[in-house]
Amino acid sequence: MLEHGYIQIYTGDGKGKTTASLGLALRAIGHGWKVLIIQFTKGEQANNYYGEIASSSKLMPNLEVAQFGLDRVVYSDNINMEDYKEAKKGWQFTKEAINSGKYQLIILDEINICADLGMIKISEIKETLKNKPQNLEIVLTGRRAHPELVAMAHLVTEMQPIKHYFNMGVMARKGIEY
Repeated sequence: MLEHGYIQIYTGDGKGKTTASLGLALRAIGHGWKVLIIQFTKGEQANNYYGEIASSSKLMPNLEVAQFGLDRVVYSDNINMEDYKEAKKGWQFTKEAINSGKYQLIILDEINICADLGMIKISEIKETLKNKPQNLEIVLTGRRAHPELVAMAHLVTEMQPIKHYFNMGVMARKGIEY
């Protein structure tokens, strides 16, 4: 399959980071790859909330999803010990998955947020990425990607908002934003 897997980062304040990673997952599955999406800061109740997760189990046997977090958005002003516990559980699961040899693509959805909030140490992420299997592609998503992770990535895309209906008071819509 892959001779050399790279590290990609989708970051920025604009919409589309998770969406872009899901498009990549769909493409990889189309070529017979085994894909794992690990969602940080998104609890298991989110299975019924996020449309992309609800559809994945119905459509794609080569896609696995694991979720770690509470059922709410995490910000610096509402973070609590349970958030840290969930992030640590997710990170342990991630390290095992990376070393399992089972996947060709692993997406670490919202891991940049966990790193930014200190829920997972940058040094641990760097060490794990540095020692990943050569044929494994890894995608990190979320706002505020750490400069050290950006430096070691092979591809970095920054999503920038130019215009967004949220600024006109339109809230997230089922089937579009989730």
